[in-house]
Amino acid sequence: MGLSAQQIKVGLDAVAAREPGIARALERAGYPEPRIRPTGYATMMRTIVGQQVSVAAAASMWRKFEDYLGPDLPVERVLEADFDTLRACGLSRQKQGYMRSLCELVVSGGIDFDALPEGDEEAIEVLTRIKGIGRWSAEIYLLFAEGRPDIWPAGDLAVQAGLAKLLGLEERPSEKRTRELAEDWRPHRGAAAIFTWHCYNNPAL
Repeated sequence: MGLSAQQIKVGLDAVAAREPGIARALERAGYPEPRIRPTGYATMMRTIVGQQVSVAAAASMWRKFEDYLGPDLPVERVLEADFDTLRACGLSRQKQGYMRSLCELVVSGGIDFDALPEGDEEAIEVLTRIKGIGRWSAEIYLLFAEGRPDIWPAGDLAVQAGLAKLLGLEERPSEKRTRELAEDWRPHRGAAAIFTWHCYNNPAL
């Protein structure tokens, strides 16, 4: 489960107490809604399907893929499928490689989504063993599916742009600078990240 509305409120209140720009924006934009995804490999499958395609295309591909796999989404079905079968679901050769990497790791025990390491960096290291899954995708999974409270996806362009807006910066900060600016917000950076997305194109600000 992702961060609940109450966890987001508590986290943002703590950050707002330390950062006036967040406090001002919170008064005008209000608290963001939770962003919650189910835990487990199916969510990572959807991440792979959705990479570098439109929301509509991803939804269409996922429906075909889900119809092929069946309701329980068994990873074995992916591993036994040939190229043309998965291609008919909309999966390119690259996406098929990523999907097989995920399924092989699940079958071999290389990744247990029910027992990821407690440390965030260690969990990111495990998730990025999946071919095609980088740090950003791993962070989004840990924030939205597991609800880890201190995940800060500093490489996300909308987080950077939202942060510039909230702090009154002249330009979007680099990933390194985005990490530095949020250091004092530990251990509530997950709520702050959700708030940057909430504020990115918010007409109230």
